[in-house]
Amino acid sequence: MNTSTLHMAQAAPPATDRLPLKQKIGFGLGSVLDMWGHWLYASLAFQVFNIFLGVAPGLISTVQAIKIFIDAGSDAVFGWLSDNTRSRYGRRRPFILVGGVLAGIGLPLMFAVGKGWTDTQYFVFMLISMVIYVPVMSCFNMPWVSLGAEMTPDYHERTSLMAVRNAIQKGPELAMFFAAQFTTLSLFNGADGKPDILRGAQVYTGILGAIMVAVSIAIFLLVRERYYEKLVSQSQARIPLADTLWRTLRCQPFRAVLTMSLAYSIGTAMVGALGYYATVYYVCKGDVVLATKWNTAMGLAGMGFGFAGIPFFSWIARRWGKRTGLACVLALAICAFIGDWWLYDPELPVLQLFACGFVAFTGAGFWTLYAATIGDVVDYDESQTGQRREGSFSACQSWISKVGIALGVGASGWILQFTGFDAKQAVQDPNAIFWIRILLSGIPVIGLVLALIAILRFPLTEGRMLEIRGRLEATRGTV
Repeated sequence: MNTSTLHMAQAAPPATDRLPLKQKIGFGLGSVLDMWGHWLYASLAFQVFNIFLGVAPGLISTVQAIKIFIDAGSDAVFGWLSDNTRSRYGRRRPFILVGGVLAGIGLPLMFAVGKGWTDTQYFVFMLISMVIYVPVMSCFNMPWVSLGAEMTPDYHERTSLMAVRNAIQKGPELAMFFAAQFTTLSLFNGADGKPDILRGAQVYTGILGAIMVAVSIAIFLLVRERYYEKLVSQSQARIPLADTLWRTLRCQPFRAVLTMSLAYSIGTAMVGALGYYATVYYVCKGDVVLATKWNTAMGLAGMGFGFAGIPFFSWIARRWGKRTGLACVLALAICAFIGDWWLYDPELPVLQLFACGFVAFTGAGFWTLYAATIGDVVDYDESQTGQRREGSFSACQSWISKVGIALGVGASGWILQFTGFDAKQAVQDPNAIFWIRILLSGIPVIGLVLALIAILRFPLTEGRMLEIRGRLEATRGTV
């Protein structure tokens, strides 16, 4: 590609490729359901079931790991269904509406337990509720993620769309950070004067569930399906279910970004619980109420740093391409996690804000640019197969990402037990604190280094994508 062509590629996309702001916002609102429907339960599970109800942390993390097997089937089915659905409302929007409404109704039911149950009873309830709720979330999430890969054909407008989505996502992320503090509000104190964390979680998820229902309706009304209206509904044959996984995994650029996502997800998720425990038992010396206040403050810091990370890494991607942007993200994330050793400090608890902030800064960049690469991968696959299979790629990448997160979360409880942590002790053994701190910094670095190696093998540069788009439009016309 010559210099003038590259300069034109870095300029603003043509008007026909640009998305109206209301459509970007409509798509971005889906992050409300994505965050709360997928991750709120995991963030509150240890607070409610371990710290308040006394359930062994290994049982909680085991449920989170089992979730991956449920995801494997439900994500594939709903990705395939949305690829093959033909209706007056499109192939994605009907699933988004139905799945989103049901997910909002079901969220508070995930904590519909009583006090005084045995560990086995809690484990069975968590498992059954997960079996029911996960397919409901897949019904929403697979069509929604697929939609993001087909709303615009422009290389940089895809990054812009994901930037808007991740900016909106900071709102539900903040709500997740506030969740732990909400459950300890004096409003929910029991007869003994201590917080009734279970009741607080039930009220909080009820409020958020109602918001999820309203947001699902808004998404249905605001977004449009560009490729469905102009290409898929007119000429594309139905896609076999088997293609959702095996033919999709044969795509080499897709395998590169999947490897990166898997390494990133496992490395960061394995220590997801350790950060909270470091705050409670190292920085705050076992004061749970004080720790939840710091947790909310860290959420605010994360939101602020995350907002800054979105335009910063989007600018890098626009200037030098998504591959370079992702490599920069991962290099800085390695520095951020190494810094956690010094930033969790009981003498200077305010440094926790930077610990959370630096991780959020790089995390916002990672998920913005990673999501933007999926549309490029789908274009590459269309050039090879002649089909638009956003649902297949979305299902596969979502499942693999969840594999990483589930394996990480599944290991986190056992890692916590390995450190010697004892929930019955307000003050933890110094050896347990040491291992919590060293693993919090060390484990993610290993995953991030592997992710960095993987993304450097990703072949779809901006110049390559311009060539692919030119060939596609010469064959089937513009979309």
